[in-house]
Amino acid sequence: MFKHTAMALACALSFGISSLAQAADPIVIKFSHVVADSTPKGQGALLFKKLAEERLAGKVKVDVYPNSSLFGDGKEMEALLLGDVQIIAPSLAKFEQYTKQVQIFDLPFLFDDMAAVDRFQHSPEGQKLLTSMESKGITGLAYWHNGLKQLSANKPLREPKDARGLKFRVQASAVLEEQFKAVRANPRKMSFAEVYQGLQTGVVNGAENPYSNIYSQKMHEVQKYITESNHGLLDYMLITNTKFWNGLPEDVRTELGKIVVEVTAEVNKQADDLNQGDKQRILDAKTTEIITLTPEQRGEWREAMKPVWKKFEGEIGADLIKAAEAANQAQ
Repeated sequence: MFKHTAMALACALSFGISSLAQAADPIVIKFSHVVADSTPKGQGALLFKKLAEERLAGKVKVDVYPNSSLFGDGKEMEALLLGDVQIIAPSLAKFEQYTKQVQIFDLPFLFDDMAAVDRFQHSPEGQKLLTSMESKGITGLAYWHNGLKQLSANKPLREPKDARGLKFRVQASAVLEEQFKAVRANPRKMSFAEVYQGLQTGVVNGAENPYSNIYSQKMHEVQKYITESNHGLLDYMLITNTKFWNGLPEDVRTELGKIVVEVTAEVNKQADDLNQGDKQRILDAKTTEIITLTPEQRGEWREAMKPVWKKFEGEIGADLIKAAEAANQAQ
């Protein structure tokens, strides 16, 4: 009797274990971000989900949470480090407390155009920044473009003196604060989700964003003027929790790495098209005048803000700034 019971129990256990093995739950990757699905980052997140679930069917499930629906601007990094979310793509301005070197991307008027940004990000110096925070638990997977930033306000900004006294929304970045102080404007830290209301109510009078952010968040409805300054970069670093990434089965990690490369190429190709398209949509809406600076006017803005480079040279590194400047020259 005992023998039969033991055998039955062993069979049941064996069956249970094999059923569990067959029905092993897929690895769930929560991908949280703070912008709309229609932006380059939003499109990239959806493409990452599509490719990961196609190529790693049954092994990986990706849940995408756009528009701060899971974690807002101020909480997503903490959530990643706690393991509550596995992939996020914060703007490069968000990393200063983890490595001061990434502040290089916030320096005003450092890059002449997106081609220069690409050259620097693909350089050994740019690639090294992706792995510079692993001791803090953050692994960089790629740079995703959103585009060059434009100044917006409710008064025309043609010369640096036009910005005096205005309250500009900034991300939580020491460099961006100093950038506006350099033209005697008042920087105000504010999460991305609050910007439209802040501009609408006058808590802030101005902002800096690529066209795709301005249009998707309807900021052009509450800003009379946009100055096409191309003064700074709003790119993202696609990051994951180091412990999570290193703990993935090797085949899964390798395939996800390949998918990241593919998605990054697509995101960065789409970003420029989207910004140009959204610029036209803003013009078509006729709510906002877009001001084109003369080369002389742009030069004035650059000179006014360039002292910020010197101010952060000690933290960022003079050699790194030189490498970024060199990227303005096509090889």
